[in-house]
Amino acid sequence: MNTKLHLTLSGSLLSLSLLSTSAVALTPFEQLGEHIYFDENLSDPNGQACASCHLPETGFAEPDQNLPVSEGVIPGRFGGRNAPTSSYAVFFPPFELKGNTGIGGQFWDGRASTLADQAKGPFLNPVEMNNLKPGEPIHVGKARVLDDILASGYQNLFVQECGNVDLNDPASINAAYDCLADAIAAFESTTALSPFTSKFDAVMAGTAQFTAQEEMGFDLFRGKAKCAHCHSNRTPEGAPAAIFTDNNYHNLGLPVNPEIAALIGVPQPVDLGLGGVHDDPRLYGNFKTSHLRNIAMTPPYMHNGVLKTLTEVVDFYNTRDIPGMWDAPEVPDNLDSKFLGDLKLTADEVAAIVAFMETLTDGYTN
Repeated sequence: MNTKLHLTLSGSLLSLSLLSTSAVALTPFEQLGEHIYFDENLSDPNGQACASCHLPETGFAEPDQNLPVSEGVIPGRFGGRNAPTSSYAVFFPPFELKGNTGIGGQFWDGRASTLADQAKGPFLNPVEMNNLKPGEPIHVGKARVLDDILASGYQNLFVQECGNVDLNDPASINAAYDCLADAIAAFESTTALSPFTSKFDAVMAGTAQFTAQEEMGFDLFRGKAKCAHCHSNRTPEGAPAAIFTDNNYHNLGLPVNPEIAALIGVPQPVDLGLGGVHDDPRLYGNFKTSHLRNIAMTPPYMHNGVLKTLTEVVDFYNTRDIPGMWDAPEVPDNLDSKFLGDLKLTADEVAAIVAFMETLTDGYTN
């Protein structure tokens, strides 16, 4: 994150925290998770919170939308993938490897099964919050995070919800760290992050109407454009409405994003996605189908941020297989070609699909 933006966030995360939950009644455990989520003093050095890369104002995704990947607390250290939104992530089921694909899970490659598993990673990652140093036992990095929490203004709430912690005892450290991750997941599971307040929801409730263009886009989404095959409009378990994902993993044939290597300063290895996690060539290049809630708020798109606008995303699906339109796929094996490649959508149809996806932004009022 650039310095100017980071300084702006430092003064605004608390107010955004209050804004994000102002109409949501939280349990004490969820309140603890909210405190941790917005606390910039849990990185080393101080200055980066979960919300720094998952900001409410930008759909709980990266606020610096000019970057394909996020910068960590150490200037010049960047992640290797675009930060996905943490909103609506609660509706991805726990990860399961099933046949030639994966189901559910967190991160683009499903390496964390649940929200709590995901929450444990960034604190210890050297390109994110940097609490674990090279060669250190993992409990030492966890202890740094816990030590900061115990020096915070919400330490009593932490002890109330997670118990006392002995920072000299690895078992006590691990148990308390698991508890803080569970608290973050509990906050991320509230309606503060998944309010279902978009125009689409209002239309489905009968309190609003699509424009002609939005209606056309919704029809195309479910028909000619084949979007709904992977961005299903079925309602997942526990949700009041669709979040528009099949929870599966696909290789869309995306090209390399050279901006990432330029930021990191070294050539990027081929990103094998799910196949790299499981060392399975059948899964090389597969990445999780993102949901589409608040999608208009969260550019750039795809795991490597290579597509900058929703129009470019639909254009890619529409024309990927037309020679000369796009660079070669980063991973040419296992390409998904059943529902994209040469859809023969017109410019007006592309615009209509984008207009429909824009109705999935929360905060709609008549």
